[in-house]
Amino acid sequence: MTATPRTRKKDTPAARIRIGIGGWTYEPWRGRFYPDDLTQKRELEYASRKLTSIEINGTFYGTQRATSFEKWHDETPDDFVFALKAPRFATNRRVLAEAGDSIERFFASGVLALKDKLGPINWQFATTKQFDTKDFDAFLKLLPKQVDGRAIRHAVEVRHESFRHPEFISLLREHGVAVVVAGDSDYPQIADVTAPFVYARIMGTVEKESLGYSKRALDVWAERTKQWSAGSQPEGLQVVEKATPEPLHRDVYLYVISGHKASNPAAGMALVERVANV
Repeated sequence: MTATPRTRKKDTPAARIRIGIGGWTYEPWRGRFYPDDLTQKRELEYASRKLTSIEINGTFYGTQRATSFEKWHDETPDDFVFALKAPRFATNRRVLAEAGDSIERFFASGVLALKDKLGPINWQFATTKQFDTKDFDAFLKLLPKQVDGRAIRHAVEVRHESFRHPEFISLLREHGVAVVVAGDSDYPQIADVTAPFVYARIMGTVEKESLGYSKRALDVWAERTKQWSAGSQPEGLQVVEKATPEPLHRDVYLYVISGHKASNPAAGMALVERVANV
């Protein structure tokens, strides 16, 4: 079965908005998101033509083969982008300043085989990890701005209230690193704009809604995404500093994660449709 290509306007802010899900292999999606007659080996091909990005989770748990990255690159449309969750071996440690070797191994593992489809790297921290200015600054200094001539974007996903601190926001802005915006979750929300792009993970899909979210909630997230892309700060989100970001167009990466996972592709597609007319 051939997946239906999506259409998207060129050379508009909409091209800078990426919306997707976490991974593409999930049994409950078969027959719900994926057609019954679609073979498993073609699921990425199909998903990448219904959404505009996917966050790869497997890289968090272990090293992937370089040939896998090459395959994923070749199976997806030219304008598709992957975000990668960085290895837990780099973030789940007491002293972050000692993560250098893990970071180097990650970028040497073949991720650059994604070429222009390599999007931001999400460095996710445990809920127990607390903010320490000196150690976190040392960690941010380890994150390469370029690897083999390719610019690398970094986002940090922190899940402890101690990160709701002006020094944390200042460090991120100094290093040009984004903070992952936690939407509709129990994790602390830090929606300060600290980089030339925005990275959001929304986790509020529910079974009772056919699209995972109500139409009103989808409209709200679509509008927030458009506002981020246009360079403004959406209302209704929690920030550490009441600062107005520079009015610059920004790439936006938004992933529908967790919640009622079976509904996440439907929510993602509904958001893609809502931002397509920007």
